This record gives sequence, C-alpha cells and structure tokens, in this order.
Amino acid sequence: MELFDLIKALILGFVEGMTEFAPVSSTGHLIIVDDMWLKTTQFLGDRSAFTFKIVIQLGSILAVVIVFWKRLFSLVGLYKMEGNKTKSSFNLLHVIVGMLPAVVIGFALKDFIDEKLSNVETVIFALVAGAILMIIADKFAPKKPKVQSLDQITYKQALSVGLVQCLSLWPGFSRSGATISGGVLFGMNHKTAADFTFIMAVPIMAGASLVSVMKNWEELSMDDLSFYIVGFISAFVFALISIKFFLKLISRVKLVPFAIYRILLAVVLAIVVFM
Repeated sequence: MELFDLIKALILGFVEGMTEFAPVSSTGHLIIVDDMWLKTTQFLGDRSAFTFKIVIQLGSILAVVIVFWKRLFSLVGLYKMEGNKTKSSFNLLHVIVGMLPAVVIGFALKDFIDEKLSNVETVIFALVAGAILMIIADKFAPKKPKVQSLDQITYKQALSVGLVQCLSLWPGFSRSGATISGGVLFGMNHKTAADFTFIMAVPIMAGASLVSVMKNWEELSMDDLSFYIVGFISAFVFALISIKFFLKLISRVKLVPFAIYRILLAVVLAIVVFM
C-alpha cells in the first residue's frame, strides 16, 4: 500500500467523520470526494471499496459511543444516571420504538432502495428534499419546546421521530437531518433532538454495518489492511470532533444554515453530473 493510498484513506475518513452525524448527507459528500475524485474502486475493486466505506462508518459509530457512553451504558443497566428523573425517563424502549419503523421498512424495501435510489441523480433530489424538511422544521417548530432533555421524551414522540427517520432510507436524505427535523417538529429543542438522533443511530448503524461487513468478509484483504485501519481511525477522530462541535452549534444556528449548504451541494453535484 503506497503512501498516497493511505492519504486517500485519511481523506475519506475525514469526510465520513465530519459529515455522518451533521445533517448534510455523508453519502453526497462521499460521492463527490470518492466516486468523482479519489476513485478507490480503481485499486480496491467495487465490493472492497464498498466494504471500506462500511468500516469507516464503524469508526464514526465508535465516536458516538465515546461521547454518549453514560447514556448508552445506562440504557443497558451498566451505569446509573445521576440527577432527578421525570415520569417519562429515557430508557431502552424509547430507542427501540424510535428504531423500529426504519428497521422494518428498510428491510422490506432494501432491494428497491439498492436498485432504484442508490445513484447520484436520486441523491441530488434527496439532498434538496431533506433541506426542505429542515427549513419547514425550523419554521414551524414551537417557539418554546416542551422537551428540553432526553428524559422528557415520550414514547409517542420517539415513534413519531422514528417514522420521519424512514425518509433517511433514501440515500442522500440524511439520517440526522430527518430525525432532528422530526424531533423539532414534535416538540423537542434542537439539542435534545440531536442527542436522540445520535443515540438512536448507534444500534441502527452498528447493526447494518456489521451485517454488511460479514456479508463482504471475503472481500477483505490483508494487503489492504493498513488502508482500512487509517480510514477507521481517521473517521473516529474526526467524528469525535464533529459531534462535540455540532452539539454546541445546533442550539445556536438551528437547521436552516445546514439546509442552505445541502442545496448548494446538490447544485454542485448536478453541475458535475449533468454538464
């Protein structure tokens, strides 16, 4: 593995880590950086390049676990959260209820999504559609949200956000963009919606990623091991930075600036693809 190849892995890890949990679509960014520029499929092969993207996604997931370890451990009884709890204290059932719609629909429509929606053209439309939802969420969000922390989320709100999350099965729509928008529309403040989004992403993304890695296990080669390791570490480090920065930023700037950025990204992609 040459030095320039490892630099490519570092760059792709950076892109994955910085965009996976921000509502800007990591898919759209990876299309621009990899499919249109670095082209890792040329030296890894199609399936191995796909597996690499799954591996670096696991690096991003590990970053969420580090940031939210207290909450995550408390969900499975390995840590006791301190402080007063409201009647609807946040627990594992909230996460399961929020996950369920996307898991069921994703499993049912997997072949359709892979065949019909996993292309650059549909990603462009998803970027714009997700941006519109984010603008709507900010415009119609309650001025004084009732839900100011995870411990105030109801099961009905968790399910409602989970239903909105189904939109993120459309590649390019953005899981965090959909779920944060849903949370805001259903009465959460932006910070709480983001917290719920990140915590709910761990089992969904980890499960999907691990299944994909196992399916493509034969594509992993010891010759490419350093490439995978560099990408994984890069995604982990930059996701750690991104998550902490985003959680501080989202309460101040809300969703509209990210929506504008998504529309600009869609325009860039459209120019590259159609001109």
